[in-house]
Amino acid sequence: MTQHKGWEKGPDPMEQRARYTAHAADISAPAGGGGGPGAHDRQAPKADDPAATAHREDAESLHAFTRLIARASNGAGASAAPPAMAVVWPCEQHALEAAVDAARAGIATPVLVGCARTIGAVARHAGLDLHGCAIEDTSTPQAAAETAVAMVHAGRAHALMKGSLHTDNLMHAIVAPQTGLCTQRRVSHVFIIATARYDELLFVTDAAINIAPDLMAKRDIVQNAIDLHVGLGLGTPRVALLSAVETLNPRIQGTIDAACLCKMAERGQITGGLLDGPLAMDNAVDPQAARIKGIVSPVAGRAQILVAPDLEAGNMLAKNLIYMTQADSAGLVLGAKVPVVLTSRADSVRARMASIAMGAVYARYLATRADGGQGHTSARDPARSRTGG
Repeated sequence: MTQHKGWEKGPDPMEQRARYTAHAADISAPAGGGGGPGAHDRQAPKADDPAATAHREDAESLHAFTRLIARASNGAGASAAPPAMAVVWPCEQHALEAAVDAARAGIATPVLVGCARTIGAVARHAGLDLHGCAIEDTSTPQAAAETAVAMVHAGRAHALMKGSLHTDNLMHAIVAPQTGLCTQRRVSHVFIIATARYDELLFVTDAAINIAPDLMAKRDIVQNAIDLHVGLGLGTPRVALLSAVETLNPRIQGTIDAACLCKMAERGQITGGLLDGPLAMDNAVDPQAARIKGIVSPVAGRAQILVAPDLEAGNMLAKNLIYMTQADSAGLVLGAKVPVVLTSRADSVRARMASIAMGAVYARYLATRADGGQGHTSARDPARSRTGG
């Protein structure tokens, strides 16, 4: 398995760190007026246009994004401790900074799982204060991943976070048949995206794990995303099952799968969300496009979860939204026993913090559920999964 390199040309991390600091007050501020219906139909202003800033600040999706980060900082109450998050092999500055920032913000209680000597050297070089961050000393990245998984089994960690090891190494430990964190669900990835061009938070799945999921894998991908939407306190989601067209075509497998998934939802095999598909991208997110096509649906034109037919489509969709619209984003792996925060060296400080925050909120949600019906089983078809980001 190989790791995606699509985020190597991200914004300068120091510049983004300054932006995060400048916007710290905004994160806990109450939401202002939303963009209103049809706000995403407006033409996007240029980045250097003063109207661009106003347009971004007015978008309800961006308010929702910052509220979720603030919610993670506030926790479940004054007496609630932040969830313990095992940070796997934080042996480079970008990974260690994210853990330290999360601890300082009260979003999570990091446990740094890696080489203690290296972690200490990186902290000294970067001027990072590791106060409040426990260290679990391990000798190799693979040993760190296995130790972090064992911490979850022992109840010592409620979430995992990728440090500077390869994503494949971390996922290998998570999906290990006998010792990993697999449940009855297929593991999948969700990008959470806030863009000024759309008044809803958009969940894009799966863009990083499953290459060519079959129908039953797609069922789990959809259910994982629905559960996350509900667990983040965002309510019942509207789920668009994307394809190139909005009509059934036996030669396009995605349209057949979409129709089957809708029927599965009708029969209770998928719960908690409103599904429609197949839907092309335009009539999934644009009300006027849906009207022109004659699509009458509570989902069409107002989708909150976008389910791609395969990894390539999902990855290109998510990164187009993130880079072409300057969107805020976060990323989580779901379907394991605990949420897994995936970050990239090219991620902005705000993106890393958002991923940690949403992982922490969802970890709290999972911890408070009675049992969730997620018994521990072996991974299904691990050879058909991959990792990336």
